[in-house]
Amino acid sequence: MRSQPKKKKRLWLKITGSIVLLMVIAVGIYGFMVYRSVSGAVETMHQPIKYKTEKREQDLTLTEKEPFSVLMLGVDERSGDKGRSDTIIVITVNPNDQSMKMLSIPRDTRTEIVGKGIDDKINHAYAFGNEEMAMATVENFLDIPIDYYIKVNMEGFKDIVDAVGGITVNSSLAFEQGNSSFSEGTNTLNGDEALSYVRMRKEDPNGDFGRQDRQRQVIQGVIKKGMSLNTLTNYDNILGALGKNVRTNLSFNEMRDIQKNYKNAVGKIDQLTISGNGQRINDIWYLIVSNEEKSKVQNELKSHLDI
Repeated sequence: MRSQPKKKKRLWLKITGSIVLLMVIAVGIYGFMVYRSVSGAVETMHQPIKYKTEKREQDLTLTEKEPFSVLMLGVDERSGDKGRSDTIIVITVNPNDQSMKMLSIPRDTRTEIVGKGIDDKINHAYAFGNEEMAMATVENFLDIPIDYYIKVNMEGFKDIVDAVGGITVNSSLAFEQGNSSFSEGTNTLNGDEALSYVRMRKEDPNGDFGRQDRQRQVIQGVIKKGMSLNTLTNYDNILGALGKNVRTNLSFNEMRDIQKNYKNAVGKIDQLTISGNGQRINDIWYLIVSNEEKSKVQNELKSHLDI
């Protein structure tokens, strides 16, 4: 499988999108002023769409603690251009077994683009038909309902880390990445440094497993810092960073229901992968995922969604 050219953006989305979802689940409402600021930020982030999954016989009921799914899209937005969803991640949340699963879908995966009637790279669905077509295409590829989406502007990751005043991580080794140096043990990171910290892979003897551990450290660091008493005085900056860089069809009431009924699901995050083989078709490079590999991932996600 060929190395993806924009892997760093996938890292940004994993962390930024996870922060959004986990903070919705984990952070409560602190007084009227915070409540008002939260509702204002959510109003800014809220971008409803017409798409509705056809893979649920009955509507999802968050108050009944039913498992749900979220499609996260990492978009490189530019002036006059809606950008491309170069990063695609599906998260399923199950409050009953107190866990979340996170699946990264390679951008070059060849699949049917629902609503376009062609087979193409899965990331082209957003370019062809915005969030609606992306949701329909991913839903068809995984054969599970996609209930919500979170779209992240890739520049937002640094803003969010900086908004909480930086984070502290515990590195298992000393290394350099980009313009940043990290020592073995405790490191305090700003937004740029946090990006470099999760980007490193080649020097880690554990490869991708080591990188995934650093991703979890950064996610946990932002949540811990975001929930601290000291950060409460800075909540406007945090909410401003989210409001500026995130769009979602989750409403304020749905976020409140998630916070109330799904908070225990942050206890465990399982990262899933889907593999395939590179192949050129009409001189275009695609990742071809076998039916066996696709079925394996589909079954795991279906089981987690209790369907």
